[in-house]
Amino acid sequence: MKIPSDLFYTNDHEWAKFDGDVVTVGITDFAQSELGDIIFIELPEIDCAVEKDEAFGTIEAVKTVTDLLSPVNGTVIEINENLEDSPESVNENCYGKGWFVKIKIDNAGDKSGLLTAEEYKTLTE
Repeated sequence: MKIPSDLFYTNDHEWAKFDGDVVTVGITDFAQSELGDIIFIELPEIDCAVEKDEAFGTIEAVKTVTDLLSPVNGTVIEINENLEDSPESVNENCYGKGWFVKIKIDNAGDKSGLLTAEEYKTLTE
């Protein structure tokens, strides 16, 4: 299982990549493997406000449907439109072409409640 050290993680298995005041969000390798084959992803509209630990979309797999939770407070500035036609990209490359949204965060320094790669590794063992 891959856990890149340059990302932050949630207890709900989302990852967050910080780049200034923009955070790219996806689900972890652990999450996609637990879900199985992903068949549909519902993402928010651009300019939609999101709140930390609140649902911003859903992901549907053969086994289940689950909410996608935001790791930060902010506004969605970009969505991965490729997932509409290729939701399997999340299974194939969850840390690359399988990202979900980019969020302009309200407080650029706020990583409270997020886990480091080492902490996330402990959570999934």
